[in-house]
Amino acid sequence: MSESKKVVIYIKLLVTAIFWGGTFIAGRVVAKDVGPFSAAFLRFAIASIFLLFITHRVENRLPPVRKGQLIPLILLGMTGVFSYNVFFFKGLKIIHAGRASVIIASNPVFIALFAAYLFKEKLNLIKFAGIIISVTGAIVVISRGNPIEVFKGNTGLGEVFIFLCVLSWVAYSLIGKAVMKDLSPLVSVSYSSIVGAIALSVPAYFEGILQHFSHYTKMDWLGIFYLGFFGTVLGFVWYYEGIRAIGATKASQFINFVPISGVLLAFFLLGEPITSSLVIGTLMVCAGVYLTNSTYVRKEI
Repeated sequence: MSESKKVVIYIKLLVTAIFWGGTFIAGRVVAKDVGPFSAAFLRFAIASIFLLFITHRVENRLPPVRKGQLIPLILLGMTGVFSYNVFFFKGLKIIHAGRASVIIASNPVFIALFAAYLFKEKLNLIKFAGIIISVTGAIVVISRGNPIEVFKGNTGLGEVFIFLCVLSWVAYSLIGKAVMKDLSPLVSVSYSSIVGAIALSVPAYFEGILQHFSHYTKMDWLGIFYLGFFGTVLGFVWYYEGIRAIGATKASQFINFVPISGVLLAFFLLGEPITSSLVIGTLMVCAGVYLTNSTYVRKEI
């Protein structure tokens, strides 16, 4: 790959991280009035419309799905769309957006671990140290500065929901790497988005989306559109382009910027406090993510 193409990929991944930092703000706003299943369904219903249009325009058709691709695409939809977003909105209804964004930032650590195990991506001593530091930082944030509370089982339900987002995203990222051997990032995201939207429509209906639909505010709709277009259409496609171009571990390094933008945006737009445990945890997570993706030490473990 040429240097100019790498620069474009890096810029897209950076902007994606900023978009995703904004999703915590939008999600926090939407979660106040809209149920988690309804919010997730509307997000991906909007995203699916845009993605199908873009896919048809780029591919000049909607590529057929072969039998062997069906189950992986369903798994993508059920992990990165269904489960991730249900836990996302449930968590943001309870905890601050900035805190949630820092917990989510532990994604690269778990991606690196599973990528090393499943895809034989290299994991050296510095990366292993980064994993320890990043996980510790996430625990500091989750426990609000008192890590022992995590082991006592006193962690809040909101933090648990957001951590389940992490596990969902790890599965989505690694399954996506396998899927993209045969399908483009755009097609993969489009079809998984449709799968997720269809799966979400049923619980959204029983949650009362039809009854509450007319009561959503302008801010609710603005937040849902942001989540659907910027957080999903652009964010997912560009993230998958990065995975295919530079690998899952290197692409996930840019999630490093999500907690920074999330915390700052939450402070300026929502007036959420920046506590000492949040600052310390953010710094540890960022440092750990950087070390996890470091290439300076070649001794493998």
